[in-house]
Amino acid sequence: MKILVIGSGGREHALVWKLAQSPHATQMWCAPGNAGIAQERLAMNGAAVECINLGAEELPKLLAFARENRVDFTIVGPDNPLALGIVDLFQRHGLKIWGVNQRAARFESSKVFSQKFMEKYGIPTAAAGTFSDAAAAKGFCATLGGKCVVKADGLALGKGVLICRNQSEAEQAVEEIMVGKAFGTAGANVVIQEFLEGIEVSLHALCDGTTAKVFPTSQDHKRALDGDAGLNTGGMGTYSPTPFLTGAQLADAARSILDPFMRGCAAEGIDFRGLLYPGIMLTRSGPKVLEFNARFGDPETQIYLTRLENDLVELLDASASGTLGDQELKWKPEASVCVIMASGGYPGSYPKGKVIKGLDTANALPHIKVFHAGTAMKDGQLVTNGGRVLGVTALGQDLRAAQAAAYTAVEKIQFEGAHYRRDIAAKAF
Repeated sequence: MKILVIGSGGREHALVWKLAQSPHATQMWCAPGNAGIAQERLAMNGAAVECINLGAEELPKLLAFARENRVDFTIVGPDNPLALGIVDLFQRHGLKIWGVNQRAARFESSKVFSQKFMEKYGIPTAAAGTFSDAAAAKGFCATLGGKCVVKADGLALGKGVLICRNQSEAEQAVEEIMVGKAFGTAGANVVIQEFLEGIEVSLHALCDGTTAKVFPTSQDHKRALDGDAGLNTGGMGTYSPTPFLTGAQLADAARSILDPFMRGCAAEGIDFRGLLYPGIMLTRSGPKVLEFNARFGDPETQIYLTRLENDLVELLDASASGTLGDQELKWKPEASVCVIMASGGYPGSYPKGKVIKGLDTANALPHIKVFHAGTAMKDGQLVTNGGRVLGVTALGQDLRAAQAAAYTAVEKIQFEGAHYRRDIAAKAF
């Protein structure tokens, strides 16, 4: 099977790495990929994964490439091409592709749509209002005493969410998003939610239009600094499993969220085939959905795929084909921890082109896989090329062992300005 993976981050490196282990994969490309993806080899024949210089949003060029090279199966990593309708485009031309179609992508590309859907179909979520007028938005914040979360409606690279502790912070957030256009057109409308107290976890569920198969729990770390301080980022690290839900509680949470979700999709004529990733707050009154994402999380993919025992090609094919009910998800009992090494200044402005050293030493450690997120080759040297640079991922007998192994590997890697959180997985203890 000839496979094309779309995207360039740590999520896509993890997808390529896992897909390459399948005996079904005979040739693989990644568009545009990164320096780590270019080092992967297929288990079937030892062929290198080829990175091609096409952006994830260059839909007509990606389609032309897939047709010219007779790609059998395309797998989409990031949210933007899904929101732009890449799945619909490929399907119109008779090409097999995994990921949600444009209508289903609205669960992530429009927080207003998502919030109204949850309210309509009884999915547990925060009390909220949706607004296109800044004055009305500020008035609603006041009804919550200013303790709220202000979210840009559209896609904002995981950063369009501002947490407010009082009315002045809430008004400033509304000004920043709606008037100052901090996130561009994504902030033309906003969702304002009550601030929910509790423990936040990430759920993932693979869907095929009628069936949803839930993954074990994981916990992401969005803030840039230790102790959940600093700005929101795309994610500074994650681990799985979490100790906050028993198997029975996870099943209950999945039922209370996924059952009405799938029913609502059926009622609205939304054919949801792909990955549903709800962010969940475990509150005193039960799990509540903070927001929906319609693709694998990053860095959650890194820890899930190091634990997954199934053939990923077969699972994604079943998701795209509507035969997921025949599959049983199998997970290694070990724990996985991923620590993100980021460029100095991230999530604000940061330099690129810093030489990365020590990667071979880190990768040689037992049960370690370093996934590349923002890397490139320049004059024969591996250099930084993004905000999140590497996802240092470790598998261990338990969370403490995995955490210790991940940080041992992190210490082997150096690049100027490197920063990372030192408390990934600490909440579990």
